[in-house]
Amino acid sequence: MKKINQYIESVFTAPDPLLDDVLASIEENGMRQISVPPASGKLLTMLASISGAKRVLEIGALGGYSGICLARGMAEDGTLTSLELVDDYAQLAHRNLTEAGFGDRVTYMTGPALDCLEQLADRDETFDFFFIDADKENYENYLEACIRIAENGALIVCDNVLARGTVAHETAEPAWHTETMKTFNKILADHPKLESLLIPIGDGLTVSIVK
Repeated sequence: MKKINQYIESVFTAPDPLLDDVLASIEENGMRQISVPPASGKLLTMLASISGAKRVLEIGALGGYSGICLARGMAEDGTLTSLELVDDYAQLAHRNLTEAGFGDRVTYMTGPALDCLEQLADRDETFDFFFIDADKENYENYLEACIRIAENGALIVCDNVLARGTVAHETAEPAWHTETMKTFNKILADHPKLESLLIPIGDGLTVSIVK
């Protein structure tokens, strides 16, 4: 899996100084380096572009790496709403999005994401593209909250669904979130309101269409 990802990135991704600066800023601020890898980021950009995304919602901003990838792909008049638990992280992400030229097209909401999602629902806001990359134990809750505010045909993309490949290897030492991701993947596959597929790139991305 690791060698396959290395091959994909060596062939299909190019150096990106702007995103490298984002990673450097995350390190400088003592934050965990858990941004999506370059190939996953490129796929986010492509999916947002292919779908013509205009109203994008991200759960988990960190330092803004995935936010930039999403913003690069959304429509020219598109906007990004990013939910982040930690205010300092949201501020760093906003600085990095501003440096990338998207500062006036992104809004940050801080605090528990489920509370933010409830606020958005109360305001009757809807979105046509979602990216979930936050605390894994709440993925199912985030999924249902996103479906409630999703436009028909919206895309919902979730990261880390392979749990470092352990969901598919019965003899491998399980990661802390292996069983959580196994359960979540099954929920996605069987959900009556979704058409889903797992793409084995990075640590695994699921792509779901809301029916």
